[in-house]
Amino acid sequence: MDQNTTPSYTLQQLVLYFLRLGALGFGGPVALAGYMHRDLVEQRKWITEEDYKEGLALAQLAPGPLAAQLGIYIGYVHYRILGATLAGLAFVLPSFIIVVILGYIYTQWQGIPWMQAVFYGVGAAVIGIIAMSAWKLTRKSIGADKWLTGIYLLTAAYTIWKENENIWLFLGAGIIYWWLKSPGKKISFLKKKPADLIKSLSFPLLFNASLTTSGNTLWQLLLYFTKAGALVFGSGLAIVPFLYGGVVKEHAWLNEQQFMDAVAVAMITPGPVVITVAFIGFLVAGFAGACIAALGTFFPSYIFTVVPAPYFRKYGKHPGIKAFVDGVTAAAIGAISGAVIVLGKRSLTDAYTIAIAIITVVIIWRFKKVPEPLIILAAAGIGLLLKNIQ
Repeated sequence: MDQNTTPSYTLQQLVLYFLRLGALGFGGPVALAGYMHRDLVEQRKWITEEDYKEGLALAQLAPGPLAAQLGIYIGYVHYRILGATLAGLAFVLPSFIIVVILGYIYTQWQGIPWMQAVFYGVGAAVIGIIAMSAWKLTRKSIGADKWLTGIYLLTAAYTIWKENENIWLFLGAGIIYWWLKSPGKKISFLKKKPADLIKSLSFPLLFNASLTTSGNTLWQLLLYFTKAGALVFGSGLAIVPFLYGGVVKEHAWLNEQQFMDAVAVAMITPGPVVITVAFIGFLVAGFAGACIAALGTFFPSYIFTVVPAPYFRKYGKHPGIKAFVDGVTAAAIGAISGAVIVLGKRSLTDAYTIAIAIITVVIIWRFKKVPEPLIILAAAGIGLLLKNIQ
Protein backbone atom coordinates (compact mmCIF):
# COMPACT_ATOMS: atom_id res chain seq x y z
CA MET A 1 0.00 0.00 0.00
CA ASP A 2 1.66 3.20 -1.15
CA GLN A 3 0.58 5.97 1.16
CA ASN A 4 1.83 8.63 -1.26
CA THR A 5 -0.27 7.43 -4.17
CA THR A 6 -2.94 9.93 -5.17
CA PRO A 7 -6.26 8.11 -5.49
CA SER A 8 -8.07 8.24 -8.82
CA TYR A 9 -11.42 8.53 -7.07
CA THR A 10 -12.97 10.73 -4.42
CA LEU A 11 -14.15 9.62 -1.01
CA GLN A 12 -17.69 10.51 -2.05
CA GLN A 13 -17.45 8.16 -5.04
CA LEU A 14 -16.24 5.35 -2.79
CA VAL A 15 -19.07 5.91 -0.28
CA LEU A 16 -21.66 5.93 -3.07
CA TYR A 17 -20.22 2.67 -4.41
CA PHE A 18 -20.54 0.93 -1.06
CA LEU A 19 -24.07 2.28 -0.58
CA ARG A 20 -24.99 0.71 -3.91
CA LEU A 21 -23.24 -2.58 -3.11
CA GLY A 22 -24.94 -2.72 0.29
CA ALA A 23 -28.33 -2.13 -1.34
CA LEU A 24 -27.98 -4.48 -4.32
CA GLY A 25 -25.24 -6.99 -3.45
CA PHE A 26 -26.76 -10.43 -2.95
CA GLY A 27 -25.06 -13.81 -2.63
CA GLY A 28 -23.17 -13.80 0.65
CA PRO A 29 -19.59 -12.87 1.60
CA VAL A 30 -17.76 -14.68 -1.20
CA ALA A 31 -19.97 -13.08 -3.86
CA LEU A 32 -19.65 -9.62 -2.30
CA ALA A 33 -15.86 -9.93 -2.16
CA GLY A 34 -15.95 -10.93 -5.83
CA TYR A 35 -18.03 -7.88 -6.73
CA MET A 36 -15.47 -5.60 -5.04
CA HIS A 37 -12.64 -7.16 -7.03
CA ARG A 38 -14.53 -6.93 -10.30
CA ASP A 39 -15.68 -3.35 -9.77
CA LEU A 40 -12.81 -1.70 -7.90
CA VAL A 41 -9.75 -3.63 -9.16
CA GLU A 42 -10.59 -4.82 -12.67
CA GLN A 43 -13.04 -2.24 -14.00
CA ARG A 44 -12.50 1.06 -12.15
CA LYS A 45 -8.89 0.37 -11.10
CA TRP A 46 -9.35 2.35 -7.89
CA ILE A 47 -7.61 -0.35 -5.84
CA THR A 48 -4.51 -2.33 -6.84
CA GLU A 49 -4.48 -6.11 -6.91
CA GLU A 50 -1.93 -6.12 -4.09
CA ASP A 51 -4.05 -3.90 -1.83
CA TYR A 52 -7.11 -6.05 -2.51
CA LYS A 53 -5.27 -9.28 -1.65
CA GLU A 54 -3.91 -7.78 1.56
CA GLY A 55 -7.40 -6.69 2.56
CA LEU A 56 -8.85 -10.09 1.75
CA ALA A 57 -6.15 -11.88 3.74
CA LEU A 58 -6.72 -9.64 6.78
CA ALA A 59 -10.49 -10.16 6.53
CA GLN A 60 -10.00 -13.92 6.48
CA LEU A 61 -7.57 -13.82 9.38
CA ALA A 62 -9.61 -11.66 11.77
CA PRO A 63 -12.93 -12.62 13.36
CA GLY A 64 -16.10 -11.00 12.03
CA PRO A 65 -17.92 -10.69 8.68
CA LEU A 66 -15.48 -11.06 5.78
CA ALA A 67 -17.17 -8.78 3.23
CA ALA A 68 -17.66 -5.91 5.70
CA GLN A 69 -14.03 -6.10 6.82
CA LEU A 70 -12.81 -6.13 3.23
CA GLY A 71 -14.90 -3.03 2.51
CA ILE A 72 -13.49 -1.30 5.61
CA TYR A 73 -9.93 -2.12 4.51
CA ILE A 74 -10.54 -0.82 0.99
CA GLY A 75 -11.82 2.43 2.50
CA TYR A 76 -8.64 2.61 4.58
CA VAL A 77 -6.26 2.17 1.63
CA HIS A 78 -6.31 5.81 0.46
CA TYR A 79 -8.52 7.62 2.97
CA ARG A 80 -7.35 6.05 6.23
CA ILE A 81 -9.64 6.16 9.28
CA LEU A 82 -12.28 8.40 7.70
CA GLY A 83 -12.42 6.27 4.57
CA ALA A 84 -12.63 3.03 6.55
CA THR A 85 -15.40 4.40 8.75
CA LEU A 86 -17.54 5.81 5.94
CA ALA A 87 -17.04 2.78 3.67
CA GLY A 88 -18.06 0.40 6.47
CA LEU A 89 -21.13 2.45 7.38
CA ALA A 90 -22.19 2.83 3.75
CA PHE A 91 -21.89 -0.91 3.15
CA VAL A 92 -23.94 -1.93 6.19
CA LEU A 93 -26.55 0.88 6.29
CA PRO A 94 -28.82 -0.16 3.36
CA SER A 95 -29.26 -3.75 4.55
CA PHE A 96 -29.70 -2.51 8.13
CA ILE A 97 -32.59 -0.27 7.06
CA ILE A 98 -34.20 -3.09 5.06
CA VAL A 99 -33.89 -5.53 7.97
CA VAL A 100 -35.39 -3.05 10.46
CA ILE A 101 -38.37 -2.49 8.15
CA LEU A 102 -38.83 -6.25 7.82
CA GLY A 103 -38.55 -6.56 11.60
CA TYR A 104 -41.35 -4.05 12.05
CA ILE A 105 -43.54 -5.88 9.52
CA TYR A 106 -42.74 -9.18 11.18
CA THR A 107 -43.70 -7.98 14.65
CA GLN A 108 -46.94 -6.51 13.34
CA TRP A 109 -48.03 -9.41 11.15
CA GLN A 110 -46.34 -12.43 12.67
CA GLY A 111 -49.68 -13.91 13.68
CA ILE A 112 -51.24 -13.50 10.24
CA PRO A 113 -51.43 -16.86 8.46
CA TRP A 114 -49.83 -15.65 5.23
CA MET A 115 -46.71 -14.50 7.09
CA GLN A 116 -46.40 -17.88 8.78
CA ALA A 117 -46.91 -19.58 5.44
CA VAL A 118 -44.12 -17.55 3.84
CA PHE A 119 -41.61 -18.55 6.50
CA TYR A 120 -42.83 -22.15 6.35
CA GLY A 121 -41.37 -22.39 2.84
CA VAL A 122 -38.47 -19.99 3.33
CA GLY A 123 -37.19 -21.73 6.47
CA ALA A 124 -36.88 -25.01 4.59
CA ALA A 125 -35.07 -23.35 1.67
CA VAL A 126 -32.64 -21.67 4.06
CA ILE A 127 -31.65 -25.09 5.39
CA GLY A 128 -30.83 -26.18 1.84
CA ILE A 129 -28.80 -23.03 1.21
CA ILE A 130 -26.82 -23.37 4.44
CA ALA A 131 -26.22 -27.06 3.70
CA MET A 132 -24.73 -26.26 0.30
CA SER A 133 -22.66 -23.42 1.74
CA ALA A 134 -21.28 -25.77 4.39
CA TRP A 135 -20.46 -28.36 1.71
CA LYS A 136 -18.63 -25.81 -0.47
CA LEU A 137 -16.70 -24.42 2.49
CA THR A 138 -15.74 -27.94 3.58
CA ARG A 139 -14.41 -28.92 0.17
CA LYS A 140 -12.53 -25.65 -0.25
CA SER A 141 -10.97 -25.28 3.20
CA ILE A 142 -10.59 -28.76 4.71
CA GLY A 143 -9.31 -30.77 1.77
CA ALA A 144 -7.40 -33.96 2.54
CA ASP A 145 -5.59 -32.68 5.63
CA LYS A 146 -6.29 -35.30 8.33
CA TRP A 147 -5.79 -32.88 11.23
CA LEU A 148 -8.13 -30.29 9.78
CA THR A 149 -10.62 -33.07 9.06
CA GLY A 150 -10.40 -34.21 12.69
CA ILE A 151 -10.98 -30.65 13.94
CA TYR A 152 -13.89 -30.27 11.54
CA LEU A 153 -15.57 -33.52 12.64
CA LEU A 154 -15.02 -32.78 16.33
CA THR A 155 -16.61 -29.33 16.21
CA ALA A 156 -19.46 -30.57 14.01
CA ALA A 157 -20.21 -33.36 16.50
CA TYR A 158 -19.99 -30.96 19.44
CA THR A 159 -22.39 -28.50 17.78
CA ILE A 160 -24.92 -31.28 17.10
CA TRP A 161 -24.57 -32.60 20.65
CA LYS A 162 -24.68 -29.33 22.60
CA GLU A 163 -26.65 -27.32 20.01
CA ASN A 164 -24.31 -24.34 20.45
CA GLU A 165 -20.69 -23.30 19.94
CA ASN A 166 -17.77 -23.42 22.32
CA ILE A 167 -15.35 -20.55 21.79
CA TRP A 168 -12.55 -22.39 23.59
CA LEU A 169 -12.92 -25.25 21.13
CA PHE A 170 -12.35 -22.77 18.29
CA LEU A 171 -9.32 -21.13 19.85
CA GLY A 172 -7.96 -24.50 20.92
CA ALA A 173 -8.27 -25.76 17.35
CA GLY A 174 -6.19 -22.83 16.10
CA ILE A 175 -3.51 -23.31 18.77
CA ILE A 176 -3.30 -27.07 18.28
CA TYR A 177 -2.99 -26.80 14.49
CA TRP A 178 -0.35 -24.08 14.88
CA TRP A 179 1.57 -26.38 17.22
CA LEU A 180 1.28 -29.31 14.83
CA LYS A 181 2.62 -27.18 11.98
CA SER A 182 5.41 -25.81 14.19
CA PRO A 183 6.75 -28.89 16.02
CA GLY A 184 9.90 -27.07 17.07
CA LYS A 185 7.91 -24.53 19.05
CA LYS A 186 6.23 -25.05 22.38
CA ILE A 187 2.96 -23.61 23.57
CA SER A 188 3.89 -21.77 26.72
CA PHE A 189 0.53 -21.97 28.42
CA LEU A 190 0.54 -25.77 28.27
CA LYS A 191 3.46 -25.69 30.71
CA LYS A 192 1.56 -23.63 33.27
CA LYS A 193 0.25 -25.00 36.50
CA PRO A 194 -3.55 -25.28 36.74
CA ALA A 195 -3.77 -22.28 39.09
CA ASP A 196 -1.75 -20.12 36.70
CA LEU A 197 -3.84 -21.29 33.78
CA ILE A 198 -7.03 -20.26 35.57
CA LYS A 199 -5.56 -16.82 36.20
CA SER A 200 -4.60 -16.42 32.55
CA LEU A 201 -8.19 -17.15 31.54
CA SER A 202 -9.73 -14.87 34.17
CA PHE A 203 -10.51 -12.01 31.83
CA PRO A 204 -12.39 -14.09 29.24
CA LEU A 205 -14.26 -15.92 31.98
CA LEU A 206 -15.30 -12.65 33.60
CA PHE A 207 -16.43 -11.42 30.17
CA ASN A 208 -18.59 -14.50 29.75
CA ALA A 209 -20.00 -14.13 33.25
CA SER A 210 -20.96 -10.51 32.65
CA LEU A 211 -23.28 -11.59 29.88
CA THR A 212 -25.56 -13.40 32.29
CA THR A 213 -25.33 -11.20 35.37
CA SER A 214 -26.55 -7.96 33.79
CA GLY A 215 -30.25 -7.31 34.27
CA ASN A 216 -30.53 -4.71 31.53
CA THR A 217 -31.65 -6.11 28.18
CA LEU A 218 -29.90 -3.51 26.03
CA TRP A 219 -26.69 -3.94 28.02
CA GLN A 220 -26.95 -7.71 27.64
CA LEU A 221 -27.52 -7.29 23.90
CA LEU A 222 -24.46 -5.06 23.57
CA LEU A 223 -22.22 -7.45 25.48
CA TYR A 224 -23.49 -10.55 23.72
CA PHE A 225 -23.25 -9.21 20.17
CA THR A 226 -19.87 -7.63 20.85
CA LYS A 227 -18.72 -11.09 21.89
CA ALA A 228 -20.19 -12.52 18.68
CA GLY A 229 -18.43 -9.93 16.53
CA ALA A 230 -15.12 -10.37 18.32
CA LEU A 231 -14.92 -14.16 18.56
CA VAL A 232 -16.67 -15.69 15.54
CA PHE A 233 -14.39 -16.70 12.67
CA GLY A 234 -15.36 -17.94 9.23
CA SER A 235 -17.92 -16.76 6.69
CA GLY A 236 -21.08 -14.84 7.50
CA LEU A 237 -22.86 -18.13 8.15
CA ALA A 238 -20.38 -19.01 10.90
CA ILE A 239 -22.28 -16.73 13.25
CA VAL A 240 -25.51 -18.76 12.88
CA PRO A 241 -24.67 -21.60 15.33
CA PHE A 242 -23.09 -19.10 17.73
CA LEU A 243 -26.24 -16.95 17.74
CA TYR A 244 -28.48 -19.98 18.10
CA GLY A 245 -26.64 -21.06 21.23
CA GLY A 246 -26.94 -17.63 22.85
CA VAL A 247 -30.14 -16.11 21.50
CA VAL A 248 -32.30 -19.26 21.76
CA LYS A 249 -30.65 -21.62 24.24
CA GLU A 250 -28.89 -19.33 26.74
CA HIS A 251 -30.90 -16.10 26.91
CA ALA A 252 -34.19 -17.33 25.38
CA TRP A 253 -34.68 -13.98 23.67
CA LEU A 254 -36.26 -15.73 20.67
CA ASN A 255 -37.88 -19.09 20.16
CA GLU A 256 -36.55 -21.48 17.54
CA GLN A 257 -39.07 -20.46 14.88
CA GLN A 258 -38.28 -16.78 15.33
CA PHE A 259 -34.57 -17.52 15.06
CA MET A 260 -35.03 -19.43 11.80
CA ASP A 261 -37.14 -16.55 10.50
CA ALA A 262 -34.28 -14.18 11.39
CA VAL A 263 -31.83 -16.31 9.40
CA ALA A 264 -34.28 -16.36 6.49
CA VAL A 265 -34.55 -12.57 6.55
CA ALA A 266 -30.75 -12.31 6.34
CA MET A 267 -30.77 -14.61 3.30
CA ILE A 268 -33.36 -12.56 1.37
CA THR A 269 -31.76 -9.16 2.01
CA PRO A 270 -28.67 -7.71 0.31
CA GLY A 271 -25.43 -6.94 2.09
CA PRO A 272 -23.66 -9.02 4.74
CA VAL A 273 -25.46 -12.11 6.07
CA VAL A 274 -24.46 -11.04 9.57
CA ILE A 275 -27.07 -8.26 9.36
CA THR A 276 -29.46 -10.85 10.79
CA VAL A 277 -28.28 -9.54 14.17
CA ALA A 278 -30.23 -6.31 13.57
CA PHE A 279 -33.41 -8.29 12.96
CA ILE A 280 -32.83 -10.26 16.16
CA GLY A 281 -32.12 -7.07 18.09
CA PHE A 282 -35.33 -5.49 16.77
CA LEU A 283 -37.43 -8.46 17.87
CA VAL A 284 -35.86 -8.34 21.33
CA ALA A 285 -35.84 -4.58 22.04
CA GLY A 286 -37.20 -2.64 19.08
CA PHE A 287 -35.20 -0.10 17.06
CA ALA A 288 -32.78 0.51 19.93
CA GLY A 289 -32.13 -3.23 20.11
CA ALA A 290 -31.44 -3.36 16.36
CA CYS A 291 -28.92 -0.51 16.63
CA ILE A 292 -27.20 -2.03 19.68
CA ALA A 293 -26.96 -5.50 18.09
CA ALA A 294 -25.52 -4.12 14.85
CA LEU A 295 -23.05 -1.86 16.68
CA GLY A 296 -21.91 -4.67 18.93
CA THR A 297 -21.36 -7.05 16.02
CA PHE A 298 -19.66 -4.74 13.53
CA PHE A 299 -17.55 -2.52 15.80
CA PRO A 300 -15.05 -5.29 16.71
CA SER A 301 -14.69 -6.05 12.99
CA TYR A 302 -13.92 -2.38 12.39
CA ILE A 303 -11.28 -2.35 15.13
CA PHE A 304 -9.74 -5.66 13.99
CA THR A 305 -9.37 -4.20 10.49
CA VAL A 306 -8.24 -0.62 11.13
CA VAL A 307 -5.77 -1.21 13.97
CA PRO A 308 -3.60 -3.91 12.29
CA ALA A 309 -3.94 -2.50 8.75
CA PRO A 310 -0.63 -0.55 8.77
CA TYR A 311 1.29 -3.58 10.01
CA PHE A 312 -0.44 -6.39 8.20
CA ARG A 313 1.74 -6.40 5.09
CA LYS A 314 4.80 -7.02 7.26
CA TYR A 315 3.40 -9.84 9.40
CA GLY A 316 0.29 -11.20 7.69
CA LYS A 317 2.09 -13.89 5.69
CA HIS A 318 3.77 -15.43 8.75
CA PRO A 319 3.28 -19.24 8.57
CA GLY A 320 2.40 -19.47 12.26
CA ILE A 321 -0.47 -17.00 11.88
CA LYS A 322 -1.70 -18.80 8.79
CA ALA A 323 -1.68 -22.16 10.59
CA PHE A 324 -3.66 -20.73 13.52
CA VAL A 325 -6.28 -19.30 11.14
CA ASP A 326 -6.51 -22.61 9.24
CA GLY A 327 -7.29 -24.42 12.51
CA VAL A 328 -9.91 -21.90 13.59
CA THR A 329 -11.48 -21.92 10.12
CA ALA A 330 -11.78 -25.73 10.15
CA ALA A 331 -13.57 -25.50 13.50
CA ALA A 332 -15.86 -22.75 12.20
CA ILE A 333 -16.84 -24.82 9.16
CA GLY A 334 -17.49 -27.81 11.41
CA ALA A 335 -19.83 -25.67 13.50
CA ILE A 336 -21.68 -24.54 10.36
CA SER A 337 -22.09 -28.14 9.24
CA GLY A 338 -23.35 -29.15 12.68
CA ALA A 339 -25.76 -26.23 12.65
CA VAL A 340 -27.35 -27.61 9.48
CA ILE A 341 -28.42 -30.68 11.46
CA VAL A 342 -29.51 -28.69 14.51
CA LEU A 343 -31.58 -26.17 12.57
CA GLY A 344 -32.85 -28.78 10.12
CA LYS A 345 -34.49 -30.73 12.94
CA ARG A 346 -36.60 -27.65 13.69
CA SER A 347 -37.45 -26.50 10.17
CA LEU A 348 -37.90 -29.77 8.26
CA THR A 349 -41.03 -30.91 10.03
CA ASP A 350 -42.86 -32.78 7.25
CA ALA A 351 -42.51 -34.20 3.75
CA TYR A 352 -43.16 -30.81 2.11
CA THR A 353 -40.39 -28.96 3.95
CA ILE A 354 -37.95 -31.83 3.39
CA ALA A 355 -38.79 -31.69 -0.33
CA ILE A 356 -38.25 -27.92 -0.46
CA ALA A 357 -34.83 -28.30 1.19
CA ILE A 358 -33.79 -31.10 -1.19
CA ILE A 359 -34.98 -29.19 -4.27
CA THR A 360 -33.04 -26.14 -3.06
CA VAL A 361 -29.86 -28.21 -2.79
CA VAL A 362 -30.38 -29.68 -6.26
CA ILE A 363 -30.96 -26.25 -7.84
CA ILE A 364 -27.84 -24.75 -6.24
CA TRP A 365 -25.84 -27.84 -7.23
CA ARG A 366 -26.96 -27.97 -10.86
CA PHE A 367 -27.66 -24.32 -11.65
CA LYS A 368 -24.88 -22.35 -9.98
CA LYS A 369 -25.92 -18.98 -11.40
CA VAL A 370 -29.41 -18.99 -9.91
CA PRO A 371 -29.41 -16.20 -7.30
CA GLU A 372 -30.29 -17.26 -3.77
CA PRO A 373 -32.89 -14.48 -3.27
CA LEU A 374 -34.81 -15.92 -6.24
CA ILE A 375 -34.80 -19.35 -4.58
CA ILE A 376 -36.04 -17.78 -1.34
CA LEU A 377 -38.80 -15.93 -3.20
CA ALA A 378 -39.91 -19.15 -4.90
CA ALA A 379 -39.90 -20.99 -1.56
CA ALA A 380 -42.08 -18.24 -0.07
CA GLY A 381 -44.58 -18.71 -2.88
CA ILE A 382 -44.56 -22.49 -2.41
CA GLY A 383 -45.14 -22.01 1.32
CA LEU A 384 -48.17 -19.81 0.66
CA LEU A 385 -49.53 -22.34 -1.83
CA LEU A 386 -49.06 -25.32 0.46
CA LYS A 387 -50.65 -23.63 3.45
CA ASN A 388 -53.67 -22.67 1.37
CA ILE A 389 -54.29 -26.19 0.09
CA GLN A 390 -53.67 -27.99 3.38
